[in-house]
Parts: sequence; C-alpha cells; structure tokens
Amino acid sequence: MPVSGGMTERQVQLILDFAPRVIMVTPSYFLAILDELEAQGVDPRSTSLEVGIFGAEPWTDEMRRAVEQRSGIRAVDIYGLSEVMGPGVSQESGETQDGLHIWEDHFLPEVVDPVSLEPVPDGEEGELVFTSLTKQAMPVLRYRTRDLTRLLPGTAYPAFRRMAKVAGRTDDLMIVRGVNVFPSQVEEQILAVEGLTPHYLCVLTRPGNLDELTVQVEAAGDGWDDGLAGQLAHRIKARIGVTASVEVVAPHALERSLGKAKRISDRRHLR
Repeated sequence: MPVSGGMTERQVQLILDFAPRVIMVTPSYFLAILDELEAQGVDPRSTSLEVGIFGAEPWTDEMRRAVEQRSGIRAVDIYGLSEVMGPGVSQESGETQDGLHIWEDHFLPEVVDPVSLEPVPDGEEGELVFTSLTKQAMPVLRYRTRDLTRLLPGTAYPAFRRMAKVAGRTDDLMIVRGVNVFPSQVEEQILAVEGLTPHYLCVLTRPGNLDELTVQVEAAGDGWDDGLAGQLAHRIKARIGVTASVEVVAPHALERSLGKAKRISDRRHLR
C-alpha cells in the first residue's frame, strides 16, 4: 500500500494497524519513523516489518548495520532516477546484500572519469552513465547521473553486473581547504562513535578567506559526554584529512527529512 511522505505519526499508525512486512522509503526518513515508534513507546524490533528497501539518497554500509540492529529488519538498496525510469534501474539481493545488480537487458551502464568523461575499467570509481536500451517515450544516450560508484561482477544474478553502493555525488562534493569531502564519508565516521546518531548536517562557512566545516550531529540521548565532539573531530581529521569543528546537539534538534536528507548547508555567501 503506497503512502506519500510526511505525517510521520500517521505512517507509524499504518505500520501498526496493517502490519506490513516490507517498507520502501529513503533511509533518512526511516530513521524518523524509528524515532516516532520509540516516542510512542513501541520497540521498532517488535513491528511486523521484515525488509526495508531504501533508496533515493546515498547511504553507507555503516548506516545499514545501524538500521538493522535498531529495527530488526533486513535492509537492501534500490537505485533509480526519474530521467531513466524511476526506481528499479538496479536492485540489491536480499540474500547477498553486496551491491546492486543493474538490469542490463534494459540499461547499458558505464562508469567514466567525471572530468575527462572517458570510461574507466570495471572496478574503478567514477561517475555512473546510462544509455537506455528499451525505453521508447524518452530514450537517453550516455546520461550522466552525477552518482559515484564502481562496476563489479554479478553475484546473485551472474548475468548482470553490480554497481557498488553510491559513494556520493559529484555535485555533493565539498572542497574544504583543498580536501575533497563527501557527506557519506562524514556519516561513516559518525556511526563509528558510540553515543551519536546518524542525524547530521555539514555546515560550510567562510568567516575570513578560508572555508570552514562544522559538523552538527545529534546525541543519542540526554546528558551526553562532551568528549563525543572531540572523538568525532579526531576521526574526521585522521581518516578524511580535513579539520572540522563538531557541534553535538540535543536529540531531535536537527530538522528531519520527509524525503531526501539535506546533508549540506552552504552558508559561505553569508557574512
């Protein structure tokens, strides 16, 4: 039963009333649903949900593990884009959970260097490009998706190649003092720090002549340790190579997404 986004309390009530086994949603909004379940005193692991099909925004394997542990479901990835056909261009197997098989009988995938636009060998990261093979109304030829991924051999469906989980987008790239940073890299470090939630926002400012990055992230509960900010800042510096300020805020302090999550707030034009 399809239900539009928003009205999180209603979404939760529908889950409890109709007992669905599968939910298809953006991963960031599913986190909002889990928050609402817990706010109503319901253990997310006690619901009827067994499988979550998540797409429409990049999400990491660390996010997958956190969602599965919190909700008790099996989380799988789906990929699509409205210019090609919508959801279902590629799909992850619930058994292997090792990348999304592209239905190559309908779509010809390439991965290219985003600067030169030359194809890169399978296994190397670049920008995903699609040519439609069977679409009639609006065929596309070497359409640039802006999504960064790699092409890999098929596993669950050997006839079709897989694409690795989208690592980020070329238009989501933050360049902070010469260092390329994607929100997914920041998310990976957040999920490695116990006591922090996956709700975060990367704020870019330019108080002087240099860009500065501040990561605002919610604590998992009240009374958090002030050392959480230092832990995350250290991980970002050590593993990504950029110096970032970290602000740990109260639970539910950051705006929740009703669709695709907003991960970057560029305030460099504000003085």
